[in-house]
Amino acid sequence: MSIAATQKRGFGAFLWDYLTTVDHKKIAHLYLFGGGFFFLLGGIEALFIRIQLIKPENDFLSAGLYNEMITMHGTTMIFLAAMPLFLGLMNAIMPLQIGARDVAFPFLNSLGFWLFMFGGILLNCSWFLGGAPDAGWTSYAPLSIQSPGHGVDFYTLGLQISGAGTLMGGINFLVTIVTMRAPGMTYMRMPLFTWTTFVTSVLILFAFPALTVGLFLLMFDRMFDSAFFDVALGGNTVIWQHLFWIFGHPEVYILILPAFGLFSDIFSTFSKKRLFGYTAMVFATILIAFLGFMVWAHHMFTVGLGPVANSIFAIATMAIAVPTGIKIFNWLATMWGGSITINSAMLWALGFIPSFTIGGMTGVMLASAVADYQYHDTYFVVAHFHYVIVGGSVFGILAGIHYWYPKMFGRILHEGMGKAAFWIFLIGFNLTFFIQHFLGLMGMPRRYWVFLEDQGLDTGNLISTIGAFLMGVAVIILLINIIYTAAKGEKAPADPWDGRTLEWAIPSPPPFYNFKQTPLTRGLDPLWIEKTEGKGKMTPAEPLGDIHMPDGSILPFIMSLGFFVAGFGFIYQVDHSAWLLAVFAGIGTALICMLIRSLKDYHGYHIKKEDLEREAD
Repeated sequence: MSIAATQKRGFGAFLWDYLTTVDHKKIAHLYLFGGGFFFLLGGIEALFIRIQLIKPENDFLSAGLYNEMITMHGTTMIFLAAMPLFLGLMNAIMPLQIGARDVAFPFLNSLGFWLFMFGGILLNCSWFLGGAPDAGWTSYAPLSIQSPGHGVDFYTLGLQISGAGTLMGGINFLVTIVTMRAPGMTYMRMPLFTWTTFVTSVLILFAFPALTVGLFLLMFDRMFDSAFFDVALGGNTVIWQHLFWIFGHPEVYILILPAFGLFSDIFSTFSKKRLFGYTAMVFATILIAFLGFMVWAHHMFTVGLGPVANSIFAIATMAIAVPTGIKIFNWLATMWGGSITINSAMLWALGFIPSFTIGGMTGVMLASAVADYQYHDTYFVVAHFHYVIVGGSVFGILAGIHYWYPKMFGRILHEGMGKAAFWIFLIGFNLTFFIQHFLGLMGMPRRYWVFLEDQGLDTGNLISTIGAFLMGVAVIILLINIIYTAAKGEKAPADPWDGRTLEWAIPSPPPFYNFKQTPLTRGLDPLWIEKTEGKGKMTPAEPLGDIHMPDGSILPFIMSLGFFVAGFGFIYQVDHSAWLLAVFAGIGTALICMLIRSLKDYHGYHIKKEDLEREAD
């Protein structure tokens, strides 16, 4: 079962391997592929939006199609691109950083991915089946209830299925970190990326149920004529906003905290220094997560909650800038006096600091409830949000891909193309979104289909569209880099960056069992400690012995396919009761898979000690 043997098999065997795998590293590949596909899709939707706004009174997109485009762009980028790409990096690296051979629940890990993937496919099927959702990515009631067609139904069911997969991933990572750390790996010796994976998983665990409840209520209002959000029948539309933002604001931190963790690892590695203020960074991460649940109503300052509620949420929002500021100063202090290496991964990390700081600064401006009455629903908010999510999360994903690509795929991305993609993306990003602050201050509303001539908005929108296309060029260069690297790229050694953490102590790419012997952790940056003592490799915590590995399974794929079919049944049963057959067939398939999983024993298999010794020879 060596890696060389798996590479020689045919495409059918390769496909079956990935359909049935429960190996966290292969599931990471699936998340990166799936998230990358949706990232490209969301990017194309963004370019359509910017083409429509390139000049006044443009008619490139119809008003209805424009609404669908902005809804799908936001929904795709947040739920189907940024989050899965981070889940891919977490899957690939976190178990290695804590010295584990796999995650706690490998079967659940696979099920989580396939639910995400089928949920995303279900949502995007709406493009071909009568129209995509058109009520904005926040899907505010009553607009989402009154939206004709099935677009919003696809939104509801697609996100419900996909969100269930994300929730499973969060639970899995929590249990893995709590129970599977290598001997000596105390909580305060974990790398920051593992810490942020842990805290992000806590956020997922507590935030996603609010979205689940909201989506269920919306689904019942649209499909079964209930009245949770229908004011005429005694409902309350503001309840949707509360439920959505109780999930939605922690979601911003679900998207940014993993980036904070990997930037911490990158700055430490490429500055050849221990992370400055490690303990403060850990507690700042926990404080950000805690405060992240206290600020949701700052999205609702103009709703009419009253001055007391607005004041409380304004103060909490400003307070969250403090732990974030601690992190930025600690990253700068880590680099101060270090022996800094500038490569593609480090460039993305360095570009993040000013970009995210601008996003944070405009966030504090928006935290003033009085000023927010002017900023609200203008392009100022669009600019702020993208400086946080693109300048934070997307820069983080791209930094992580460049940094860990050798570990995940065994090859090093081409540095020249990596640096070219960074500079073009950075220039395009700032051209696109910096000007939008001023467009917003000049009164340009967000989500509007056209703007009129002689309003002073022409030049700003033209610059913004040019910047968006530059970002598109940078992404194309990255894709060329990945394809070139797969064909002709330099093979990676185990430790190409002279790393400090456990993932660099094993070959690139790792063997399917990760560690032959569980490593002994003797402090923060455990590999670096061994290097300073002249060993260069980890001290094992156990003698060489047999390794137990889990069996693969096709059940997660079939189970997710069942929910996918049932989703179509729920959407269309309002048109014809025959579609209830699809509901019963899909749910029945999933239940049968659960029954098989419950009743059949899966003992896994053992890698014999002799085989491990032979591989070492």
